[in-house]
Amino acid sequence: MHHSATGFILIVDDNSTNLSVLSQALKQVGLKIRMAMDGASAINIVQQQFPELILLDVQMPGMDGFETCTRLKANPATQTIPIIFTTALADTDSKVKGLSLGAVDYITKPFEEQEVLARVNVHLQLRHLTKTLEEKNTQLQQGNEILEQRVSERTSELSQALQELQRLQLHLVQNEKMSALGQLVAGIAHELNNPIGCLVSNLAPAFEYVSDLTQIIEFYQQSYPEAALKLEQTLGEFDIEFILQDLLKLLKSMKLSTERIKDISISLRNFSRSDATAKVQVNVHDGLESTLTILGHRLKAVGDRPAIEVIKNYGELPKLECYPGLLNQVFMNILANAIDALEEGLGTRDWGLGRAFPDTQSPVPNPPSGTLREAAHSPRSQATPVYRASMPVATTEETSATCWTHQYPTPQIRIQTAVADEYVVIRIADNGIGIPPEVQQKMFDYLFTTKAVGKGTGMGLSISRQIIEEKHGGQLSFMSQAGQGTEFAIALPLR
Repeated sequence: MHHSATGFILIVDDNSTNLSVLSQALKQVGLKIRMAMDGASAINIVQQQFPELILLDVQMPGMDGFETCTRLKANPATQTIPIIFTTALADTDSKVKGLSLGAVDYITKPFEEQEVLARVNVHLQLRHLTKTLEEKNTQLQQGNEILEQRVSERTSELSQALQELQRLQLHLVQNEKMSALGQLVAGIAHELNNPIGCLVSNLAPAFEYVSDLTQIIEFYQQSYPEAALKLEQTLGEFDIEFILQDLLKLLKSMKLSTERIKDISISLRNFSRSDATAKVQVNVHDGLESTLTILGHRLKAVGDRPAIEVIKNYGELPKLECYPGLLNQVFMNILANAIDALEEGLGTRDWGLGRAFPDTQSPVPNPPSGTLREAAHSPRSQATPVYRASMPVATTEETSATCWTHQYPTPQIRIQTAVADEYVVIRIADNGIGIPPEVQQKMFDYLFTTKAVGKGTGMGLSISRQIIEEKHGGQLSFMSQAGQGTEFAIALPLR
C-alpha cells in the first residue's frame, strides 16, 4: 500500500520518561510527534503512515532497536526513512553496528535537549533536500523521456519525409524519363514510317516489274534464238540468267528487312505509349514482345558469348487494365538486368559447362505448387496476397526430373505467364550468375547499384517496384541463388 509522508517524528522507547522528555522537547519547536513503546508497534505505525524521522531506542524487550531497524531497511517502502538510534550504549561497537544497519546518527543517553534538537533539525533538512532531489530527478527523467519521445517522433517524421521525398523524386524522374523516351521513340518511329511505307509500297510493283522483264527476256530469247553476235557477247558478260534469279532474291531480302523495320517501328510505338493518366486494357504479351524486339540486338551472339535463348511459356491471359507504357518500362528493366547477369557470367563460367532450365514445354504451375508463395509476414499481405518468385520455374516433379541436370548449353531467359488467384503473374528468370545474399537485401533500395559508373543509376528496380506496387496495386518480388540464376515475379490484380 502506498503511504504519503505526514510530517511527524516517530519516537520509539520502552521508557515512558524518555518518551516524555523527547516529545516535549520536539513539540516546543513545533514538530508533530507520535510514540511507540516497542518495535512491533513502531513497525505497525510506519506501515500506516510514513514518518519524516524515527528516534529509535536500541534496548527494548522483545524486538530490540537493531532488529526493528533491520526490518524497516529491508522494506523498499520504508528503507529511505532516516533512523537515529537513542541508547545508553556508548561503546564503539554498538555505534558501528547501528550505523552499519542503516541508521543515520547515534544519540546517547542521558539526552542533551539542544543536541537532540540540532541533530533532528539537520536530518530533517537532509530528508527534505533528499526528497527535493528525488523529485527533481524524477522530473528530469520524465523530461528526458518526453524529449526522447519527441526526438523519436521527429526522427520518424523526418524518415517518413525523406522516404516520401525519394518516392516523389523517383516519380518525377520516372515521368520525365518516360516522357523524354516516349517523345524520342515516337519521333523515331514516326520518321521511320514514311521511308518504310515508301519501300513497302514500292516493293510490290518492283516484283511485278522484274517478273514482267523476266518474261520479256525469256520471250525474246525464244523468238530470236540466234541473236546478233554483239548481243550474245553482252548477255554472256552479264550472265542474264543469274541476274534475274539473284534480283528476285535481293527483292525478297529487302522485303524481309522492311518488314523487320516495320515490326521494330510498331514495337517502339507500343513501348513508348504515353498513357500514365488513365489505365487501358491491353494484352500483356504485346508489351513483352515489344520489349524483346527492342532488346533484340543484345540477345544476339557477341564475341565469345553465344546468343541468348529466350524461352517463352505464355499462358492464356485476359486483357489487363494497366498503364502499358509504365509496365513496359518494368519489363525493360528486368530483362536488361537479366541480360547483364548473363553477360557478367561470361567471365566466370564456360558456356556449355553448367546447368540449364527445364524442358521448354513444362507448363506454368498453379498455386499451391510452391511457385507462387504467399508471404504472410509481409505488411502488404493484409490487403493482397504477395507472390514470391521461385527458382526454378517448374513443378516439383519437373524440377527433380529435368531441372539443373544439364550443363550450360546456352545462356537462357525464360518468360512464363499465368493467371493465379485473380492475379496475372509474369515470371522472368535467367540462368546467370545469381545475386549474392548480402546484395539481395538492397536490391530495391533507392540509388543502389552494383554496376560500374555510367552503366547503372540504381533507380531501375526501385522505379519498377513503385510502378507495380503503387501504380498497379500489385507485387514485385524475386528469388535468387548465387551461381544458379535469378527469377523476378510480377503479380498484377485482374481488377
